[in-house]
Amino acid sequence: MIHVEWINPLRKEPLPEYAKRLSEVIDTSEKFALVGVSFGGMIAVEIAKILNPVFTIVISSTIQSNTLPPLYKLAGKLKLVEITPSWLIKSSNRLTQNFFFGTQSNAEKKLLTEIISDTDQRLLKWAIGSILSWRNDLTPERLYHIHGTKDKILYSKRSNPDFIIENGTHFMVYQNAAEISEIINKLIINA
Repeated sequence: MIHVEWINPLRKEPLPEYAKRLSEVIDTSEKFALVGVSFGGMIAVEIAKILNPVFTIVISSTIQSNTLPPLYKLAGKLKLVEITPSWLIKSSNRLTQNFFFGTQSNAEKKLLTEIISDTDQRLLKWAIGSILSWRNDLTPERLYHIHGTKDKILYSKRSNPDFIIENGTHFMVYQNAAEISEIINKLIINA
């Protein structure tokens, strides 16, 4: 497993162009698969459109921009992220932790706070803005979508996940790690 590190986005760089630059670090001389969680899932979708992975897995994410929540589309049209201070976007509070991410234990809340704290403000603000302005109507071949029924960040009644995690929140990669790992392992074995 190779973890691809985020690169710095260029000013006003669209998500597909960022994904293209990020894809340049992937060794395509051997067979490979892509796995992306949340925003990383959208990046994986864009990279899968460029490269030829054996398969792509997106977790707690969305595949097509038309399945983004309507409120996100409105926020994108109004360019709200551009006028929101980075410190506010990065703040981790009870509403973010409990309601949106679905953290339950103190350990989960602490981990989420650390993740948000370690995230570069500029990258985070750009990522949110690029999600709000993302346009994609193509589903790459051999793509599998794993989503939780209680995800409040990238929920959509219009998406049709291949694997549904009952009561899975946006933090389910941590909370339901064994169940998700089992799905991924089966996909690898059957690839």
